[in-house]
Amino acid sequence: MSIQPGDRIPDAILQCIRDGVQKVDTASLFKGNKLVLFAVPGAFTPTCSERHLPGFVEHFGSFHDKGIGVACMAVNDPFVMQAWGESQHVPEGLQMLSDGNGEFTRKLGLEMDASAFGMGTRSKRFALYAEDGVVRQLFVEAPGEFRVSSAEHVLAELE
Repeated sequence: MSIQPGDRIPDAILQCIRDGVQKVDTASLFKGNKLVLFAVPGAFTPTCSERHLPGFVEHFGSFHDKGIGVACMAVNDPFVMQAWGESQHVPEGLQMLSDGNGEFTRKLGLEMDASAFGMGTRSKRFALYAEDGVVRQLFVEAPGEFRVSSAEHVLAELE
């Protein structure tokens, strides 16, 4: 069963690159914050690079104006996430988070088996909006789709 609106974000450790590899615990990441976390099956993959992340880059200011932080997550290592963020011109403040072993993704119940594509276990494509560590809205894509987790859709739902 996947996480649902009203559920608390589970505790896990993610990673990012800030003056070297830094651990990011989810309790601190979400505590006292309004945050949209969106996840992609893989950095540098076509839909993720051409539509998903670019939408959040484009609309980052709109989330910021609403007092909402934005974080991108993938089951990739933190160096890949950093390189992908740089290649996509991610603005400062949009966090690029690594769930390298998929621990957090599994705790959310949002993992998928991408072994048929040579990618192993990855995250489903989703976005969630949380306030102070509690999920308020969850947008999980059907396999092969990209609609409900887009920056535009999430922004419209937060109006």
